[in-house]
Amino acid sequence: MKTEIVEGWPQGHEIRILISETDASQVNAIRRALIADVPKLAITRVDFSQGVNQDNKGEVVESVNVLPDEVLAHRLAMIPIPTAQDEGLVFPNECVNCMDVVEKDKGCPMCQVLYTLSARGPSSDSDEELKTVYAGDITTISDPVFDIRDEHKQIPLTVLSKGQFLEFYAFAVLGRGRDHAKWSPVAAVGFRPHRVAVLNKPKKASVLFDLGLTTTDGKAIDAKLFGKDKKITNINHVMDLENALHQVGEGTSRDNAFDDAITLETVDGAYVFTYETDGSLDPVTAFNMALDELKNRFNALSEDLTSALA
Repeated sequence: MKTEIVEGWPQGHEIRILISETDASQVNAIRRALIADVPKLAITRVDFSQGVNQDNKGEVVESVNVLPDEVLAHRLAMIPIPTAQDEGLVFPNECVNCMDVVEKDKGCPMCQVLYTLSARGPSSDSDEELKTVYAGDITTISDPVFDIRDEHKQIPLTVLSKGQFLEFYAFAVLGRGRDHAKWSPVAAVGFRPHRVAVLNKPKKASVLFDLGLTTTDGKAIDAKLFGKDKKITNINHVMDLENALHQVGEGTSRDNAFDDAITLETVDGAYVFTYETDGSLDPVTAFNMALDELKNRFNALSEDLTSALA
């Protein structure tokens, strides 16, 4: 198996990877490992402050807001938490400090990241009636490397009105997507056969070329895009062309005139793999972690078979 990042990617948290010398079952194994097996951090427990307090101005505030605590806890669980491989965090059930402790007492710096938030609604003399609480209002008590990233700080959590406050401690631990979606670091994971576009009938292809369509990088979809060998091998351009062919394909009024002037030929044993991460991991790191998970699983299986047959 060979892997190669497609030219021009990653773009933000999205990536395209060409996987060759393989088959669909192996590529699908990577897809499933990305979704279900790559470990990442997510908030799994939230301790809310309850009751009525009096602030330093003498105003009485109550621990209520428009959302039930359970719904707010779910929103917190879905916030992408930066996951740093080199910080040495372990799973709670593998932590030497916590593995023999009852569930409610589990959690230490080796297996847990602690967050806190303290916010209140507008003061009684304010012209504002409501205040929105965002993910950026959460602060890390643990290492600053786990601070909520800037791109996620504008995720809204809830709204507070006058006389309301919100305080909590939140605990993030490592987990896997197979246990809960909050621990899955990727979305829109898929793959398709790698294809090459072939220009068979240049004159009839003008039906498409005359539409004035362009690729995502701004190049005109015309005969020049195919080059001297009348083929397009650039993966990004082939995918752009595939979308453009919907304008002249079956079911359109241009179908007969186009007459399969351009066809897409599948490259055996090669697939274009696409996905995006939620921002907790960069896409290349997530891919390598998925491969490591598969490698470890098959190594363990090989050892078990060797032991059983010994």
